[in-house]
Amino acid sequence: MSSMLDTLFEALSVISEGSHIYLCDLKKDYSRWSKNAVQYFGLPGEYMYNAGAVWMDNLHPDDREKYAHSIEEIFSGTADSHNMMYRARTRDGSYVMCSCKGIVIKDEAGIPIFFGGTIRNHTVLSYTDGITGLRSLYGLMEDIGVMKSREMSYTLLMIGMNHFSTINDNYGFSFGNDTLSSFGKLLELRLGHLGQLYKLEGTKYALLSWGHSAEDISEIYADIKEEVAHGFYVDDEKIILSVNGSLVYVDDFNLSRDTILSCLKYTYYQSKKLKNGELEIFKDKLNNDGRRYIEMLNIIRNSVVTDCSGFFLCYQPIIDAGSEKVRGMEALIRWSNQEFGVVPPGKFIPIIEQDPIFPELGKWILRKAIYDGKRFVDIYPDFLVHVNISYAQLQRREFIPELEEVLRETGFPPQNLCIELTERCRLLDMGLLKKIFKSLRQLGVKIALDDFGTGFSSIGIIRELEFDSIKVDREFVKNIDVSTTDQKTVHFISNLADTFQAEVCVEGVENDRIRRVLGNYEVKSFQGNYYSEPITLEEFAKKYLPDM
Repeated sequence: MSSMLDTLFEALSVISEGSHIYLCDLKKDYSRWSKNAVQYFGLPGEYMYNAGAVWMDNLHPDDREKYAHSIEEIFSGTADSHNMMYRARTRDGSYVMCSCKGIVIKDEAGIPIFFGGTIRNHTVLSYTDGITGLRSLYGLMEDIGVMKSREMSYTLLMIGMNHFSTINDNYGFSFGNDTLSSFGKLLELRLGHLGQLYKLEGTKYALLSWGHSAEDISEIYADIKEEVAHGFYVDDEKIILSVNGSLVYVDDFNLSRDTILSCLKYTYYQSKKLKNGELEIFKDKLNNDGRRYIEMLNIIRNSVVTDCSGFFLCYQPIIDAGSEKVRGMEALIRWSNQEFGVVPPGKFIPIIEQDPIFPELGKWILRKAIYDGKRFVDIYPDFLVHVNISYAQLQRREFIPELEEVLRETGFPPQNLCIELTERCRLLDMGLLKKIFKSLRQLGVKIALDDFGTGFSSIGIIRELEFDSIKVDREFVKNIDVSTTDQKTVHFISNLADTFQAEVCVEGVENDRIRRVLGNYEVKSFQGNYYSEPITLEEFAKKYLPDM
């Protein structure tokens, strides 16, 4: 039987490129696993008894119950297949997203004899999404290239779900994957006849359609939006979904794939932020403005590529609430261009942050802020340099090594650096976030949660993750001298921060009235135009360094 095991295993290996293979003799509970799986996940060996239990120890604790139930059904004979998504621990202790598919092989008498299948690691480039089976973002990029080479006009639809993290929080990680799969099937049913469907990052999907009008797609989108808003069933559980959508018509074959996707994403976030999920159409709505957007996007992208030319940093002081002396500064990005002039971040960040090149800009900001901050740290040993980091930067494997490199180069003390994260970091897997936080802690870097209270999951974030400071958004203090609601809000936040041993920094201190009221609460530091607007490095040095 062992020779049969090896024969079938080799056959599976031929047709499963890019995946880890496993095959189990059900009678003996004796398995063979791919050598690459053994090495990558740190398994005992290629051949194992009771491999199901061994593998379960490698899974994230939150995913083990559903896995155990599925494997029990296989061995009891009540199920003939296995298909689930889970997080598996690698040799270095980190977790990666995997999808596992398997089938039971029976003999001529119908008796189960083997159970085998594949485990796909989704950190590896794949043209197929493991959860839904749809073509992935890489597949979409490839197909856009084909349309461009053939000079075929087409329409791109992006559709995505809102507040998906609450589904994971309330029902569990596996149910969240089932939701993604079920929603993908619904889209295939409603949109599949119009073109090719794709599963993109997060909760977003795309449709590439040719030969169909934007009106046809818009009508079906409206039907989907209404359908899921009235109730969407996943594993017999009724949930309410809200969606956002964007549409881009492409007939300019000089546009790059990145530009097209950036236009699609930008319009998607207009649907999400401004239109309550109503479909936003890029070309029909913007027309000349749309061309202007593409022009600015290309100029910004070229600026980033050419050593971030035109970009510069301003710094806003962070003031000690007790002594009213400077205790740090926050780096804030600005962009200047001959055609557009000095452009505030609110104008160019929404354009570039959805672009694949954005992490390169973030890397430049981090390096520049650390270099600039070194001169202040040399004089003020407790001086903190705050730098905003996007979730797009965090999810890059290179983030921690690049941070270590610049700290080494500059001799900048890690304890004087504070990384600021917004609540959008919740888009990342909590296990990944905890790993990143652990790495930052080991370096000695401090971590702040920016814009606290503006999202829907702040308390959950600070309960799960250890922040050094919490920055209260300016919206909660602009009327604090007359609003008892704002006063109670700041009081609540300061008590909450104290519970989790975090400091409180209040943004938006614009006048003396706000400053005086905040003196009644446990607030460690202030930031706002009352003390200083964001200023250049030279201006900051003249104001806060001695003998300048």
